[in-house]
Amino acid sequence: MSGRTWILAVLLAPAMLAAGCERARPIASEAPAGKLAARVNGVEISLQQAALVTPGAAPAQALEKVIDRELLVQKALAARLDRDPHVMQQLDAARRQVLAQAWLERAAAAAVKGTPDEVSAFYAENPSLFAQRRVYRLRELAVGVPADRVETVRGEAASARDLEEIAGWLKWRGFKTGAPTFVSGPAEQLPLAWLPQLSRMREGEIAVIPSEKGTAVIQLVGAQDAPLSEREAAPVIEQFIAGRKRLELAATEVRRLREAATIEYVGDFKR
Repeated sequence: MSGRTWILAVLLAPAMLAAGCERARPIASEAPAGKLAARVNGVEISLQQAALVTPGAAPAQALEKVIDRELLVQKALAARLDRDPHVMQQLDAARRQVLAQAWLERAAAAAVKGTPDEVSAFYAENPSLFAQRRVYRLRELAVGVPADRVETVRGEAASARDLEEIAGWLKWRGFKTGAPTFVSGPAEQLPLAWLPQLSRMREGEIAVIPSEKGTAVIQLVGAQDAPLSEREAAPVIEQFIAGRKRLELAATEVRRLREAATIEYVGDFKR
């Protein structure tokens, strides 16, 4: 689904589902659940609706977004777009996605936060995030080089003075690269693939780190120790472990459903 059609589906789905795809023009409705916040051509909007559309936003800002959406929904209903086959397919797809996600959330609701032993183990396994945590100041150069040329770039970086020198060399060799940018933040805000290398680097040193998203050439400008004790890190670790358990439970549920279901592939997908 394209970005545009997905936006339409999100805008239209709640109103279509609530109205049963039957209403052709806006009419005054019963007060929605939650404190009433506005009326748009007679249609009532609650604070709860606003919070669902823009979680975490200020109530006034979220309300304005819901008002905009309601105006678009009303125009779509007046134009009978709820009867358009393509729109109906999008609405059904959006409804099914919401239902699937709701079931996964229920199935994974039993996930609990990490036990003290799990927290201690995670803390010990990730010293660069906790006991040896640092706040870094870096310069980064994103480059487009194939995997078999990374060692060549690494060899050039070993003798380079700065990223500008490497960027010039890369452009001369025909590789795609942008301008160096500054990056700063604690270890947990940086790509995890960088941390093992960064923990060993000295100021001014340059490293080449390949990843699935591309190759990064980074230069360490400075670093300041900012360790976290296990007690300080425990709340964050507990949340992470609980999130990981929820993902594991969700994956287990999907496997269970597949094993219990009768799935028949047809046409080109027939096995």
